[in-house]
Amino acid sequence: MRKTKALALAALGTTLSMGLAACGGTAGGGGNNTGSGNQGTGASGTAFNDAYTKLVNASDAKGGTLKFALTDEPDSTDPGNTYYAWNWNFSRLYARPLMTYQPAPGEEGLKLVPDLAEGPGQASEDGKTWTYKLKKGIKYDDGTEVKAADVKYAIARSNFTSELTDGPKYFAQYLDAEGYKGPYKDKNLDDFKGVETPDDYTVVFKLKAPFSEFDFLVANPQSAPVPQAKDTGLDYEKNVASTGPYKFESYEVGKQLTLVKNENWDPSTDTTRKQLPDRIEVQYKQNADDIDQRLLNGQIHVDLGGTGVQPAARAKIVGNPQLKNSSDNPYTPFNRYAMMSTKVKPFDNIECRKAVQYATDKVATQAPWGGPLGGDIGTTAMTPTTVGYKPFDLYPNGQDHKGDLAKAKESLTACGQPNGFETNIAVRGDRVKEVQVAEALQASLDRVGIKATIKKYPSGDWSSQYAGKPDFVHKNNLGIMIAGWGSDWPSGFGFLSQIVDGRFIKDSGNYNMMELDDPTVNELLDKGIQTTDTAARNEIWTQVDKKVMESAAFMSFVYEKTLLFRPSNLTNVYVHPAYGMYDYTWLGVKQQ
Repeated sequence: MRKTKALALAALGTTLSMGLAACGGTAGGGGNNTGSGNQGTGASGTAFNDAYTKLVNASDAKGGTLKFALTDEPDSTDPGNTYYAWNWNFSRLYARPLMTYQPAPGEEGLKLVPDLAEGPGQASEDGKTWTYKLKKGIKYDDGTEVKAADVKYAIARSNFTSELTDGPKYFAQYLDAEGYKGPYKDKNLDDFKGVETPDDYTVVFKLKAPFSEFDFLVANPQSAPVPQAKDTGLDYEKNVASTGPYKFESYEVGKQLTLVKNENWDPSTDTTRKQLPDRIEVQYKQNADDIDQRLLNGQIHVDLGGTGVQPAARAKIVGNPQLKNSSDNPYTPFNRYAMMSTKVKPFDNIECRKAVQYATDKVATQAPWGGPLGGDIGTTAMTPTTVGYKPFDLYPNGQDHKGDLAKAKESLTACGQPNGFETNIAVRGDRVKEVQVAEALQASLDRVGIKATIKKYPSGDWSSQYAGKPDFVHKNNLGIMIAGWGSDWPSGFGFLSQIVDGRFIKDSGNYNMMELDDPTVNELLDKGIQTTDTAARNEIWTQVDKKVMESAAFMSFVYEKTLLFRPSNLTNVYVHPAYGMYDYTWLGVKQQ
C-alpha cells in the first residue's frame, strides 16, 4: 500500500539527510504474470497500482524485442544534450553516469548508489572539491576501457559549448573553470581547469563554492563518459559510445531507434541494470491514442514519454476491472503548470499576471489530466513530493477552484487593462493533454476579456526553437507557455534551480520561461546549496518557492499523477520514484 504523502516526505527527508550511503536490496516482491501476452489485459496475481510499491511480473527470462513508442522525438539521444525526464531514464540503457539511483520502488529508489564510480564522492573540508574513483575494467561497446579523461571531456562538451543547448548547465554554473570556452573552441583538454584527472581512474571536480548535493548532480547523464576522438558534435547522438547494457544498431532521427545488446557490458560492474531483451525498438512521431490502443492490445510494451494514457484509454481502463488491475496511478515528480513571460506585454505588469491566476478555472485545467486521478490541484511551484514543500495559496480562486472573476477584474483594472487584452498560449502540439489544458485556460480567460490564441509547436524542438528561445517568445508574443517540470533530483534545489534561477536564462534551451531574474531568488538558491544542515536547507527551498509565486508568473495546474498501463507481456515492471515512470533498464518481454 502506498505511503501517505506525509510519510513519503518524512522518509525522503531521512534519505537525503543520510547522504549517499549505498543501500542493499533491489526492486522486490510481486508474483509471476500468467496472463495472455496478446490480450494486454489484467494478469493474474496483479492489482491496480501494484507496480508503484513492488516488482510486477518478475522474470529473468532473456530474449525478444522490447517495443517503445513516442508521440514526438527526443530533444537528443546524446546523454549530454537532453533534458526530458523520460530520456534521462531511457538513456541509462546505453550511458552510465558516475552515480545513479537504487533500482527499487518507493523511497528506497531515491537513494544514490555508485555507477561508474566506486563509491560516493569524497568532499574536501571546504566542500569545494569532490573526488571520484572510477571502477576499473568498464568498457565501451567497441571494447576500449573507460578512462577518467572521458568523464572530464563529457562535462566539458555538455556544459561549455554553445552547440549543445538542450541539457542543463549546472557544471558550467558551479565549476571553477576560469573562463573555459569548451572543447569545440579549445581542443586542449588541459585548459579545462574545472575538472582534473590525476590518473586514469580519478576524477576531481573543482567548485567555485560548496555544493552540498553534488552526488545528485553527477547522477545526471552528463557525467556519462565520451571519448574525445569519437565526439562528432551534434551528430554524436546518431551513434553514442555505449557503456550500458545496450548499444546503437540504427537510428533514423525523428523516425526510429534500435538498440541491441552490448557484448562488452559487464554486469559485475553494474548492479542497477538488466540485459534481458535481445533488441529494443523505439518508434517516434506516433499518434497518442494509437499508442494507447497498441498498449492495450499488447502490440507495444511502453509509452516512452511516461506521461500516462489519454482520456479515451483512461475511460476504458478505469471502467474495466481487468484492465485496471494492469495499470498504475503513481505520483510523479512533476508539476504541470503555465509560465507567463515577464518580458512579453502586458505580462511585464504583475497585475496582469495576477488576473490570469485568479481567472483560471483549476478544475477545468485539471480535467485533461484525468481529474483527481491525474493529480491534485496545484498552488505552488514545488510539489508535495519535493523535500522542502510547504502548502500555501497566494491566489485563491474560489472555494470550488473554478476562478474568482471579481478578483481577476480588479487585477485587470490595476494593470490598466480593465476590458482585458490579447495574448498567445504556446503548447506542445503533440501533447494531447497539454493542448486540452490550453483550451481550458483559453475558455477561463475569455470570461474576463482576455482573448488568448493557442499556438502549437513540436515537443522535439520545444526548448531549443520555440518556448525555450526568448527571441522567438518575444517576436511571437507568447505570453503564456504550458509546461511541466520534474525534479532533477529529489530536493527543492533539484526541482527549482533550472526553472527559476535568472542566471540560467539561455538564448536557446531555456526552461526559465518566465525570464524571472530576481536577485533574492538567486541568492537564496546559492545560500541553500551551500547549507549542509538538511532542515535549514529545506526551509530555504520553501522561501524560494514563495518568492517565485509572489511574482505571479508561475501558475500550477496539477501535482501530477499518471495512469500507466502495463501489458501482460511486459516483465519486471515497477515505478521508479526518481523518474515517476517505469524503470526502463529492468524491463523484459514474455516470449510467445
